[in-house]
Amino acid sequence: METRQAPLPALRNADQAELDRFAELASRWWDPEGPQQPLHVLNPLRLDYIRAQAPVEGRAVLDVGCGGGLLSEALARAGARVTALDLAPELIDVARLHLLEARQTQPDLQVEYLLTSVEQLAEERPGTFDVVCCMEMIEHVPDPGSVVAACARLLRPGGTLVMSTINRTPAAFALAIVGAEYVARLLPRGTHRYAQFVRPSELAAWIRAAGLQADDVTGVLYDPVRRRASLSSLTAVNYMAAAHRPA
Repeated sequence: METRQAPLPALRNADQAELDRFAELASRWWDPEGPQQPLHVLNPLRLDYIRAQAPVEGRAVLDVGCGGGLLSEALARAGARVTALDLAPELIDVARLHLLEARQTQPDLQVEYLLTSVEQLAEERPGTFDVVCCMEMIEHVPDPGSVVAACARLLRPGGTLVMSTINRTPAAFALAIVGAEYVARLLPRGTHRYAQFVRPSELAAWIRAAGLQADDVTGVLYDPVRRRASLSSLTAVNYMAAAHRPA
């Protein structure tokens, strides 16, 4: 399935090596036993957290860095009108193909997949969305603050931003890189770079600079042996955060 869109403009806030790395995983993105197994485990928890922060049914929701569409489809099944974007054409192709298959049994799923950057979409559709989600993405871009600012511009007054990322701590290095990539081999080597992990204080600063008000920071625990994920007060490794644009 080919992506029939104009070529992307020069990438302003993306690492082509990162895009290529994730594009290589496209064919097995929806395989719960494949290299994206952790995302399959985390996805229900992500959806529950988003819905705890803001209603999604009947709302316009944006999924930034959607990959192959795991969260995008889950949001659509929850009744959201979803727009989802990514910069890897292979992932957009997989997401669109899976959506076609899903519509065989759920024809009312509403997802629009776009091959574009969040910064570009913010220029085209400011103030459009009730909820913006950006999950496991900002640790893969050169300028995370630019992503947060663009997400904020896309929110309607009163809208909610939900993000998840990895903290820059020794514990995160040990678990997310050494443990997940080298010991357990849950993720391909090179998936993460420690220097790009984001401390909650840094994310909070970008949120404030974008004119949003922070609402919550919650840790995420992932158990690869039992294949379980849960919320926690501990934010030393994975965490999610929520903020809103004042009405």
